[in-house]
Amino acid sequence: MPRIIIILLFFSFYLPANSLPKNKIISQLELTNNLSFNFKQTINDKSEDGRCVIEYPKKIFCEYNNANKKILVSNGSSLVIETNNKGSYYRYPLDKTPLEFLLDKKYLISKIERLEPKDIDNKYLNFKIFENNNEINIFFDKKDLNLIGWQTEDIYQNLSITFISSVKKNQEINSKIFKLPENN
Repeated sequence: MPRIIIILLFFSFYLPANSLPKNKIISQLELTNNLSFNFKQTINDKSEDGRCVIEYPKKIFCEYNNANKKILVSNGSSLVIETNNKGSYYRYPLDKTPLEFLLDKKYLISKIERLEPKDIDNKYLNFKIFENNNEINIFFDKKDLNLIGWQTEDIYQNLSITFISSVKKNQEINSKIFKLPENN
């Protein structure tokens, strides 16, 4: 019995201090099928806000609270940004954007498993991911370990910072919201 206690003590000192929060973050992600949230996004000192729904894997629908009534939507392979001028939109291959990684739960989990979080101001845990010339910073609240935002560069090399709030997990959602506009 004393031998087992010594072995357990040895391993408790050996394991990194941040492994417990990291494991809880991974567990929460594994149990999450979708997220609904409010967001505030800042790109080059210009801020916009709105509401989003993410459905794993790789689907997102965001409505912006602006005069253009901008909508961002991904069906898992393409990303479309549409303004109030119905029929006026930009389409991008999802795999050419950082959202390719942020919307892929399995990818995030595999990366987080290999990284140690950085403690920021004793409030946030940050995981920094490098992939295909993209630097992606993902932030979790240190208290409840919920996702609170991310920082990336957009396809035009603009710094994009997104904070999320009022997060709801595994809500019933209408999958039709991820339908892309038809080509004219």
